[in-house]
Amino acid sequence: MSRTTPSHKSSTEQPDRGGRTFFGQPFELSTPFAVELWERFSFYGMQGIVLLYMYYTVKNGGLGISEGVATGIMGAYGGAVYLFTIIGAWIADRLLGADRTLFGSAVVVMLGHIALALIPGVAGVGVGLVLIALGSGGLKATATTIVGGLYRRDDVRRDAGFSLYYLGVNLGAFAGPLLTGLLQNTLGFHYGFGLAAVGMAAGLTQYAVRRKHLPEVVRDVTNPVDRRRLPLIVVGAVVAVVLVVVAVLTGLLTVDTLPLVVVAVVVLATIGYFVVILSSGITPQERSRVFAFIPLFIGSAVFWSLYQQQFTVVTIYSDQRLDRSVFGSEMPVSWVTSINPVFIIVLSGVFAALWTRLGDRQPSTPTKFGLGTGIMGVAFLLFLPFVGTGENGTPLLALVGILLVFTLAELLLSPVGQSVATKLAPAKFQTQMVALFFLSVSLGTAATGVLSQYYDPEHEAPYFTVLGLVAVAVGVVLLLVAKPVLRLMRGIR
Repeated sequence: MSRTTPSHKSSTEQPDRGGRTFFGQPFELSTPFAVELWERFSFYGMQGIVLLYMYYTVKNGGLGISEGVATGIMGAYGGAVYLFTIIGAWIADRLLGADRTLFGSAVVVMLGHIALALIPGVAGVGVGLVLIALGSGGLKATATTIVGGLYRRDDVRRDAGFSLYYLGVNLGAFAGPLLTGLLQNTLGFHYGFGLAAVGMAAGLTQYAVRRKHLPEVVRDVTNPVDRRRLPLIVVGAVVAVVLVVVAVLTGLLTVDTLPLVVVAVVVLATIGYFVVILSSGITPQERSRVFAFIPLFIGSAVFWSLYQQQFTVVTIYSDQRLDRSVFGSEMPVSWVTSINPVFIIVLSGVFAALWTRLGDRQPSTPTKFGLGTGIMGVAFLLFLPFVGTGENGTPLLALVGILLVFTLAELLLSPVGQSVATKLAPAKFQTQMVALFFLSVSLGTAATGVLSQYYDPEHEAPYFTVLGLVAVAVGVVLLLVAKPVLRLMRGIR
């Protein structure tokens, strides 16, 4: 099949249900499950130590960057990861298809980890994070599209399948920080980064072997671009790169302004994306479903602006405020990053079974979003009893309990958000609708970089109180508008 000619198959066509299954799901769910396991191993393994690498002193193997600047860079980087899903989704829908885009993106991610491992100093961080952000953007949107391509829109196993896929994500997210943190503590940061590169190489190899068994729909180019427009697109891309370089050289874009710039770019991209989709000749039913996605987008952005602080504020909190003594030894800071995936591993199967058992009686997607956002706010309020406990005075068990609440909120929103994006997507914007969901993650994560700069270990109460109450309020509003949103979804729950 030509890679620029769309297949006549429906994007909702499902492979034969006969034969082998993967925990009751289509067997080929095991392919994105496995590749995401390894990709998340490398991604979170790197992310568990890179903030520490930036703000630790040179004497301790770090770069000596201030905590505020380091958290800003992390937020901007995280926002860019999800912002670049637009590029990856566009390439998948207009040029290459989801399968080829995922494979190429995985190669770029691996090169980024290699750069962090081998290039010393700030240059290594810059090159590595840019490559990982670019590659991860393409990989995230396309992996979700591939999972969605295994199901019909009305398949009641769909949310359960996404929850199981999320289990693979978190198996990797659990193991990565444990092993990279151990290497960082014993051999140094660059060995930890090197292990992340090895993990990504393993995922890439596994996908290369299994990709031929995926359904043909994941190789479709759903909305091929007119080849006459390609030179204009190339020129546009070059101009964008030149503008970024000029902004850096003239001082308009610095590490201090980077988080706000990323937030502004994501807001503009979001508005532009909604306008493009809504004005692209979609059917009235599809247009209604896109409008229904707007309040879900807002709730998701608020959720992620708190949740992603695991990699900024919670990391600093774990370094400076948490008692990490375990059986007479002090565990590495990065190991805290593995607590949330443990709960995901334990509970994702429970949630998948629950949604499967409830079937059509399960809470609607808008209700799940409202509960997830509100519970995330409650998690921040749970830090308040431990304000004033002093340096490394917060019990480890207390943070474990708070991260359990993080997990409950995440399971109500994140896999469900990816699932509903594939269900609400207009036919011409399958992958790009998933990218739109990831733009909400991008906006929330970029906002994390801005918000985290206001965190002060000596004055924590206002920080946790304000953010927690705002998220609770947004969750309540989502619950109040759940029925009107559900009507706009036109039969999708």
